[in-house]
Amino acid sequence: MTKNQLTHVYCMPGLAANPSIFEKIQLPENKYEIHWLDWLLPKPNEGLKEYSKRLCHKIKHEDSVLIGVSFGGVIVQEMAQLMAVKRVIIISSVKSEKELPRRMRFARCTKLFKILPTSLARHVDAFEKLAVGDFAKKRAKLYKKYLSITDVRYLDWAIEKMVCWEREVPYPGIVHIHGDKDEIFPYKYIDGCITVPEGTHIMIINRFRWFNEHLEEIIETGKLEEKTIENLINE
Repeated sequence: MTKNQLTHVYCMPGLAANPSIFEKIQLPENKYEIHWLDWLLPKPNEGLKEYSKRLCHKIKHEDSVLIGVSFGGVIVQEMAQLMAVKRVIIISSVKSEKELPRRMRFARCTKLFKILPTSLARHVDAFEKLAVGDFAKKRAKLYKKYLSITDVRYLDWAIEKMVCWEREVPYPGIVHIHGDKDEIFPYKYIDGCITVPEGTHIMIINRFRWFNEHLEEIIETGKLEEKTIENLINE
């Protein structure tokens, strides 16, 4: 297979995250080429559609696969409405506003998201120094390594667009991969997905072996065979 015959896979990280969250994701190099997408700084009063259109210019290959994590999943769904794609896969994300947790829907109605102190994101180094206990220290290191987008303009914009996302009906044919222990978008609100047992919101990082084993099948077929799903709990 020549380079032009490869399936090109574009990966969009989550809110405030850099694309290195995909650093351990591997696909057969004789069939796929993985491309990482970076966040752009939003323009003043820029809508989600206009922002997604700018990101579409970064897609250099026809019939590509779009993969988005968390808020990145929302972005790739918007991008897919503006261009022809082979498949759209979202991870640890939502397919419609109906899958948002109650606290986000409450924040949407009350506009509470507008008072979040997003400027604190600039002080992740201090958070790492103050962390107490092994778990807190490990989580702080993850934040420092992967959550590198600290521009307040971006954070304020992204939080508002996530909380106030307007989509009543899921994008046709979308593939949704979700962990049953997701703490940001609780599994109980998710309808119709490929379930990753014990998967949390950051499973793209700490369950990368699951993705490396199953992602090719999901890209090609849009699903996992039932016999495969039955064995997932044993992984």
